[in-house]
Amino acid sequence: MSKKLVTLLTLLLLIAVAVPNLAVAQDEEDLLFPIGEGPFTWSDLEPFQEMDLSGEEVVFFGPWQTDDLESVTNVVEYFNFATGANVIYIGSDSFEQQIVIDCESGDPPNLAAFPQPGLAANLAASGCLTPLGEEERQFVLDNYAAGQSWVDLATYANPNGEEQFYGLFYNVNLKSIVWYVPDNFADAGYEIPATWDELVALSEQIVADGGTPWCIGVGSGPATGWPATDWVEDIMLRTVEPEVYTQWTTNELPFTDERVQNAIEMFGMIARNDDFVAGGAVGAQTTDFRDSPAGLFTLPPECYMHRQASFIAAFFPEDVEVGVDTDFFYFPPIDPMMGNPVLGGGTVVTIAEDSEATREFYRFLQTSLAHELWMAQAGFLTPHTGANLDAYSSDVLRGQGEILVNADTFGFDGSDLMPGAIGAGAFWTGMVDYLGGASVEEVTEFVQSEWDAIK
Repeated sequence: MSKKLVTLLTLLLLIAVAVPNLAVAQDEEDLLFPIGEGPFTWSDLEPFQEMDLSGEEVVFFGPWQTDDLESVTNVVEYFNFATGANVIYIGSDSFEQQIVIDCESGDPPNLAAFPQPGLAANLAASGCLTPLGEEERQFVLDNYAAGQSWVDLATYANPNGEEQFYGLFYNVNLKSIVWYVPDNFADAGYEIPATWDELVALSEQIVADGGTPWCIGVGSGPATGWPATDWVEDIMLRTVEPEVYTQWTTNELPFTDERVQNAIEMFGMIARNDDFVAGGAVGAQTTDFRDSPAGLFTLPPECYMHRQASFIAAFFPEDVEVGVDTDFFYFPPIDPMMGNPVLGGGTVVTIAEDSEATREFYRFLQTSLAHELWMAQAGFLTPHTGANLDAYSSDVLRGQGEILVNADTFGFDGSDLMPGAIGAGAFWTGMVDYLGGASVEEVTEFVQSEWDAIK
């Protein structure tokens, strides 16, 4: 066993990180899905079956744990079975700290999966990560929906300040969706809105009918405010060009710009309208985000719509079956010139310590099969246009996957791209103040002053 592997395994065991079974799959019976069966692109495996990487060890380090750890390990086993390699995935809830330590010590893993592009960019600039070249960049442009967005999110400055391509997004999440109860819509005769104007018109119709259109909650303990920033980010993606959105996340476009203020005010058209929100603006300000969707399921409904990321289903009442008792629709576009943008996040796989087996495993992750194998489990979405949508384990995930592959632009969660003092500080605080009655000018001037203070 290599020194690198011994070091990583020892360290991670000391910090009580679960390590999966390290044995290489020896028989097809060890694999989760039988080869040749199901909605999988098995032809993708054939080139790897022609390789002999026996004895080659590859350490794949990332943030995925618990169910995700089992899922990614199941995917890795197919590569190991086909090639004889020993790719070992190790997950840690201290990934962000540990990968920096590993890079600084000169002993990084072969591959690292970053949940935040900003940290990957920092380590690329330090020289820890390996540029992947034009062929790998072109692969993303050709095979990912909104390919340019994904390329931009994986392009960082090297130690010489030159922009280079560094990674493949593998496992992403979706925020641009609105949850509703189909039976409530059907009973009231409401149709799913296809544009922002239709969304506002529907909200007005619900009020006219004596109902309340929205449930909103931005409470989250010390992180209170982040759900409101997601609203603003979704609106920004729909009202400005992708490059302007990126400039906003780096403060090349100041917070006081009228386009930022416009996005906040469009959010305020809904969130600060007491007729539109269950509990009014005060309710939106004080309700915990985990509790906010509950109003969808009361009799009569306290609200008809709730905009929140795909993960919110975990906080629905226990007796609610997603896809039956509730469903979702795409948060509609605003400016037709911006197409169909999507807001979300994702994990970018990079190479830190290169080797032949490392490169081949990276290319395996490019295949439709590597995506389909996790799609068929749970907790995985992909913009890979070659992956078979029928591989998703549920209609709900399939519907979210369809939104991703139909996107024209993908915007990474803006507050996650901003410095922590802003994206996880002043921006959150400013949005809570805005719901409390502060003017858009006061809010944006406050956030900008906080940004100026850290420059």
